[in-house]
Amino acid sequence: MITVGMNYHVIQGKQKDFEQKFEAVMGALRSAQGHTSSTLWKDVSDDASYMITSEWSEEQAFMDFIHSQAFKDVTTWGKEQILSGRPQHKIYKH
Repeated sequence: MITVGMNYHVIQGKQKDFEQKFEAVMGALRSAQGHTSSTLWKDVSDDASYMITSEWSEEQAFMDFIHSQAFKDVTTWGKEQILSGRPQHKIYKH
C-alpha cells in the first residue's frame, strides 16, 4: 500500500471551482483499479492551498492512473484555468 500526497495551489477566487472539480475527479478515482480512498485537505493559513491524500494498493496502480486520459484531461483543465503553479506529488510507501 502507498499514500500519495498531491499538493496544489489555485488562483485566488478559483477555490470553489477546484473543490467542485475534485468531487468530479472522485468519480474517476472510485473506478480506478487499486484506488482505496482519497481526501481533500485545505490549508487553514492559505485558503488557496490544497492537498489530496490518496491511498493505493500499489505504486503501479497510481502510476497507471496518472498516465490515463481521464487524469490528463483534468490536469490540462487545471493548468489552463485553476492552478497558480505546478502541482507537487509525493509518494509515501508503507
